[in-house]
Amino acid sequence: MTVVLVCGVAGAGKSTHARRLEASGFARLSFDEVAWDAGHREHPLPDDVALAIHEDLRARMLALVGEGRDVVVDTSFWSRASRDRYRSWLAEVDVVPVVHHVVAPREVVLARLAARRGAGPHDVVVPPALAERYLVGFEVPTPDEGPLELVPTA
Repeated sequence: MTVVLVCGVAGAGKSTHARRLEASGFARLSFDEVAWDAGHREHPLPDDVALAIHEDLRARMLALVGEGRDVVVDTSFWSRASRDRYRSWLAEVDVVPVVHHVVAPREVVLARLAARRGAGPHDVVVPPALAERYLVGFEVPTPDEGPLELVPTA
């Protein structure tokens, strides 16, 4: 059984990668889809809302792992602390996740974000100033955290 944590800045192509894994048999859990379904159309979400969504994903992820399913979790995992939180949850059931760091050139990320129109959970509008904050604040995963694969996108 494999659990993949899909990590990257907004606009890098995380959801596209997660859907490819889903097509190969993984159960896909998406932070943005849960938020959208709950009526949240702007990011970043308030801390209490984000925490509740992560708790929901935790419960669903652990249930799927308990069924022996491969799982992909699609959220930014922008900080090491966020990745470590999921690692600690999975350690309780003796699973070591693999981080897939989806990497796209800065200009590609900014162009993708500029093209967003708010039409769905993977099209949430990210204003330029917020996009810059996301790029600057992103904590790049490193091999010392555990299994890591780089996933380049165009």
